[in-house]
Amino acid sequence: MNKIRSSRRARGFTLVELLVVLAILGLLVGLVGPRVMSTLGGSKTQTARIQISDLSTALDIYRLEVGGYPASDEGLQALVERPSDAKNWNGPYLKKNQVPKDPWGFDYNYRSPGEHGPFDLWSLGADNRDGGEGENQDILGWD
Repeated sequence: MNKIRSSRRARGFTLVELLVVLAILGLLVGLVGPRVMSTLGGSKTQTARIQISDLSTALDIYRLEVGGYPASDEGLQALVERPSDAKNWNGPYLKKNQVPKDPWGFDYNYRSPGEHGPFDLWSLGADNRDGGEGENQDILGWD
């Protein structure tokens, strides 16, 4: 009799025990998953705001040394490559010698002269379209 009990214990978990564990894991994923995903989306938006601030600082330093902001057609690339007409260019003005993409992998939008200041710098969010809500909202450098 003891031999039968010990061999039964050595076999492993029963189907009912496995189903209970899977149900508990499913509940945890269902409750925690949406909170994690919303936090992830919010962190990408915050990252875009920080990058826009860093790029704005680099543009200000460029203006101090060159005498003006890069034109729209030169774009942010002027921060890492000397434009042909830029005197006193002392770049590159970005640490990695490349213009970063926004957190969703798109280029930042740049316009100079801007409609909201000397230059406008913004990201169109996850959908890369004007407007939107949540992760699709535009992140504006002039707000």
